[in-house]
Amino acid sequence: MGRIRVQRRGRRRTGAAAVVSALGMTAVLGGCGVTGGSDDVTVKLVAADYGDGKATSSRKYWDKLTDAYEAEHPGVTVDVEVYSWNEVDAKVKEMVAAGEAPDLAQIGAYADYAAKDLLYEADDLLSIPVQADLVPQLAEAGQVDGVQYGIPFASSTRLLFYNKSLFEQAGLTAPRTWKELAADAAALKARGVKYPYALPLGSEEAQAETMQWLLSGGGGYTDPQLGTYSIDSPENVTTFTWLKDDLVGKGLTGPVPPGELNRADAFAAFAKGDVGMLNGHPSLMQTAQKKGVKFGMVPMPGADGPTKLSMGVADWMMAFKQNDHAEEIGTFLDFVYDKQNVLDFSRRYDLLPVTTSASEVMAGAEQDADLKPFLEQLPSSELYPVGRTSWAAVSADVKKTIGSTVASGGSPSAVLARLQATATKLDGAE
Repeated sequence: MGRIRVQRRGRRRTGAAAVVSALGMTAVLGGCGVTGGSDDVTVKLVAADYGDGKATSSRKYWDKLTDAYEAEHPGVTVDVEVYSWNEVDAKVKEMVAAGEAPDLAQIGAYADYAAKDLLYEADDLLSIPVQADLVPQLAEAGQVDGVQYGIPFASSTRLLFYNKSLFEQAGLTAPRTWKELAADAAALKARGVKYPYALPLGSEEAQAETMQWLLSGGGGYTDPQLGTYSIDSPENVTTFTWLKDDLVGKGLTGPVPPGELNRADAFAAFAKGDVGMLNGHPSLMQTAQKKGVKFGMVPMPGADGPTKLSMGVADWMMAFKQNDHAEEIGTFLDFVYDKQNVLDFSRRYDLLPVTTSASEVMAGAEQDADLKPFLEQLPSSELYPVGRTSWAAVSADVKKTIGSTVASGGSPSAVLARLQATATKLDGAE
C-alpha cells in the first residue's frame, strides 16, 4: 500500500483554515467551485459509465450515493458528470489542459497526472481505516515511486469462458493446456462452430487479450526482477508464434482476422452461441445469461497447465489539487469507499470490490457465488504496469499493432521487437 502517515496534510484542515480555502476559491475561480454561502463547496467528479444504456448508467449509482452523502454533509455539493469509456479519459485530459481540472476523476490511468504533480497523494485524503481496507495488491498498483496517487475504484480478473452446450455436443472437456485448447478448437471447427476460439486483438482492448496470453506463456509486459519492459522476451515471442502457427494459421479463430476483432464483438458473438471459447471478465456472465447461453469458466490454459498468473484490471480514482478541496474530497472518498457502497457498485456491474471488507462479504455470500472464481484469481493476478507514465502510450501502440503478429506473413519476433524499442524509448523519457 501507499505510505500511511499519522497526520495527513489534506485532512488536518479544520474550521478557519477550511473557510479561508473556500473563500480563496472565489477569487481564483470566480465561483466555479463555490456555490451559496462562503462556506459552501462544490466538488466536481468526472466518472466513467459502466452501464450499457440509460437504464443501467452509472449516473443512477452516483445520484443515489451523492444524495446520501450531501444529506450527511450540509454545505458540500457533489457535481458528477458521467461519460462513456470511449470518451471519459479524453474529456478529463481536455479539462486539465484547459486549466479546469475536476476535483476527482474516475478513469483508466493516473500516472501521467501524478508525474506532473497534479494529484493529491492518497494518504493526504483517505482516513487510515479506509486506506488500510484497500486490497493491498491494488493499492500498490496505484503507486508511483512508492507513493500512492491512484486509488483503485473497481477491479476484475479474467477467466476462460467456454460454451457448455457446444462442448457437450462435441464430447469435450475444458482445456488446461494450449495443446488441449487447440484440439478443442479443432473439434469445434469440425462441427461448424463459427469462432472455435475468439481472439480479439482489435484496437478496442487488444492490450488485455495480449497480456493474458503473455502471462499464460510465462512472460508479460515487464520483467518483475529488472522492473523494465520485456515485450520481446523469448517467452513472449514463443507465445505469439504459437498463436500464429497453431491457432490462427489453422483457421481456429473464426472468419474475422484477430487484428480486426474487437472485444465487444467477440462478447456479442459468445452471447449468440457462435463462440466456443474466449477470455472474459465478470460482465460477460450477465450478457450470456440474458441470452440463455450455458457457459463454464476455468483458469486460462498455459503452455504446460493452467496459467499460474491471471490478468487483473483496475480502474482508478484520483484527486486533483487545483481547486484546493482536499478536506471535502477526503470526506467524500471515505463515503465512497464505505463497505456497503463498494458492495452496491460491485454487485450492480459484476465487478470485484477493491476493499478487503467488501471482498470478504462477497466471498461468503450466496448471491455473489458467480463472482467467486474471479475473486479467487485476484490474489495471483498481475495488473498492467499502470504506475509508468509510458504505459498509456505503450498500450495504445499494442492496440494498433499486436494483431499483425498473427496475420498471414506477420513476424511475431519483429513486431514485438518494435514494440519493445518504442516502450524502452518512452520509458527513458519519463
